[in-house]
Amino acid sequence: MSGTAATLKKPQAALSRPVLIGAAIVAALAVAVAIGGKVIAQQIVSGLMLGAIYMTVAMAFTLTIGVLNFLNFTIPTLFMLTGMVAWGLVHRGFLSFAGGWAWLLALVIGVAVTVVASLIVERFTFRYLKTKHGDATEHAIPLVSSLGFLLIFEHLVLIAMGSEAQRFQIPFKADIHFFGLVLGGAQLLSLALAVAIVAVLTYVLKHTRMGRALRTIAESPDTASLLGVDVTRIVPVVFVLTGLLAGVAGALFTINYGDVSPFMGDHVGTKAIAAMVLGGLGSIWGAIAGGLLVGLTETLSIHYFGGDSVQMVVWGLLLAVIILRPQGLFGTASIGKGKM
Repeated sequence: MSGTAATLKKPQAALSRPVLIGAAIVAALAVAVAIGGKVIAQQIVSGLMLGAIYMTVAMAFTLTIGVLNFLNFTIPTLFMLTGMVAWGLVHRGFLSFAGGWAWLLALVIGVAVTVVASLIVERFTFRYLKTKHGDATEHAIPLVSSLGFLLIFEHLVLIAMGSEAQRFQIPFKADIHFFGLVLGGAQLLSLALAVAIVAVLTYVLKHTRMGRALRTIAESPDTASLLGVDVTRIVPVVFVLTGLLAGVAGALFTINYGDVSPFMGDHVGTKAIAAMVLGGLGSIWGAIAGGLLVGLTETLSIHYFGGDSVQMVVWGLLLAVIILRPQGLFGTASIGKGKM
């Protein structure tokens, strides 16, 4: 987790990262208002709010890449599970006793289900395979098995709830009007939560015993075991955090956009991977910057070139960054073991 490592080794540089990101956001908004007026300013705000969703999911990818050297393909499905489980509970009347708060209770249960599903993935992609094959992070087996879990979870939802997109109703309007601009309340909350989570993760990794254990595992699981770190107890923490991040992002997406489907994670997952690579593999702050950049790119490309241009522009930007700076905006040249 190169970004996290930099946070641990160079606190002054780490503190400057959120300042730079915030300054860039403010500058973009100021230029937009000065040149393009409120129309472009609204597009930038909408892009930042959408990017808040992407960056939360990108952080989930970053945790597994940074600590375990493992691209967890189940994250888009975990994102989807929260919304679909919540919709199923409300639609079928299982939470009618909760009255007007049924929607909130359903989302909380959805996040809990997502965390449990993430732990199931950990149990069979790491713990079991490590027992049979040694250091599972050295094999392609966890990667393939996570892809298998993606298909299993997705098709279980398809069988139980169908393939149609559904509407998740909430009893209030989540938009906030500010100086003529429309702000998504859920996306603002996602942005605030993401920054809070980064601050907490930075503190945990730098000041706690759990953080030192995670850093040691990121360097070498074998060395961590020799140093007395109980890898079988620490690795599940990564999957709990991954499930929590994906679940919270899915809940906020459901509240803000109101539509859920068994395939809702596919679009967000691919954009989150793009955000992670743009920001730099293993960098927490890179995931945030990349998520915001992808969100901005998507909304502005729709405004200027139409909806069909989104994939071309986003992935064209990713290709350009890979060619010019392969390690990403906040990444380092060291990728893989030894990066921390």
